[in-house]
Amino acid sequence: MNPPPSDSTETTPDVGWTPIAEEAARAARLLHPKEGELPRPSRRRVLTVANQKGGVGKTTSTVNLAAALALHGLKTLVVDLDPQGNASTALDVDHRSGTPSIYEVLIGEVTLAEAAQATEQSPNLFCVPATIDLAGAEIELVSMASRESRLKEAISSEILNEIGVDYVFIDCPPSLGLLTVNAMVAAQEVLIPIQCEYYALEGLGQLLSNIELVQQHLNRELHVSTILLTMYDGRTKLADQVTNEVRNHFGDTVLKTVIPRSVKVSEAPGYGQTVLAYDPGSRGAMSYVDAAKEIAVRGAQLERGSST
Repeated sequence: MNPPPSDSTETTPDVGWTPIAEEAARAARLLHPKEGELPRPSRRRVLTVANQKGGVGKTTSTVNLAAALALHGLKTLVVDLDPQGNASTALDVDHRSGTPSIYEVLIGEVTLAEAAQATEQSPNLFCVPATIDLAGAEIELVSMASRESRLKEAISSEILNEIGVDYVFIDCPPSLGLLTVNAMVAAQEVLIPIQCEYYALEGLGQLLSNIELVQQHLNRELHVSTILLTMYDGRTKLADQVTNEVRNHFGDTVLKTVIPRSVKVSEAPGYGQTVLAYDPGSRGAMSYVDAAKEIAVRGAQLERGSST
C-alpha cells in the first residue's frame, strides 16, 4: 500500500509510514493522553444511558465512554442495571450470583460503595455489577416503599463522595420498566444511543414520553443532554439519511462524533475488555474517545453557562 499523499512538494515518500505504524501511533496517543486534556465537571454528572430498543450499542457505549473518560483522568463509575450483566462482562468484574451487586443495593442489603469494584481497565474506572438476581428485582420492587427512587437513595451525594467519582453512567435494560424508571429518577441527564439504521427512531417517541412523565412527577432535573449516533456504515446512503434526520430533529443535542460499525467493538466484550483496551488503535476506540471528549467539554461549557 502506498503512503498517504504529503502536503510537501518533495517527491520522496515517507518510507517509515505503514498502516500498522499509523495504528500503533493512534494507540499510543489513546493510552498515553496529555495530562489535563479533559475538563473536570464543576459538579458530578450522573447520566442514564437508555433506549428500550435492543441492539443499539447502549451497553457498548456506556462502558467505552466511561473507559475513555477514566483514561483521561476522570474518576468514573458504571452502574450495571441490566439483568443480562453485559456491562459487567465488558469491564471484567465478578458478577456471579452471590456477589455484592446492584440488586443488593436496591433492596438495601449493602451500600453502593460496598458493591463497587475496581476494574483492570483503568485505576479511575469502577463498576457496580449486575447479577442474575436482578432479573426478579422489578417484581420485588413493586411492593417496596419508594419503589421508583430506590436507586436515587442508594447513589446519594454522600455515597458518591465516598467513592469520589466525577461521572456516573447507569446502563439500563432494553425496556421501559421499573429499573429504567429508577435510573431516570436517580440521574440528571439521559444519554440516548441511536443506531444509524432503518428502525432507529422506532419507539423513540415512547422513550421521550416516559422521560417527560418522570420529569413531571418524579425528577424535574431530568433532561436529554446527549444523543450518540452508533453503528454508522459509511457505505450506505441509509446511514447518512438517518444521521441527517436525527440531527435535524434534535439539533445540538446530537454529538458531532459518530460511532462507526466495527468488528473490533463487537469482539472486545468477549475478551472482558472495552474496545479501548482490546484494540486502542482502532477506529471504534478513537471514535469513543472523541465522543467522550465532546461530553466532557460540553459539560464544562454548560456548567459555565449556568453559573453566569
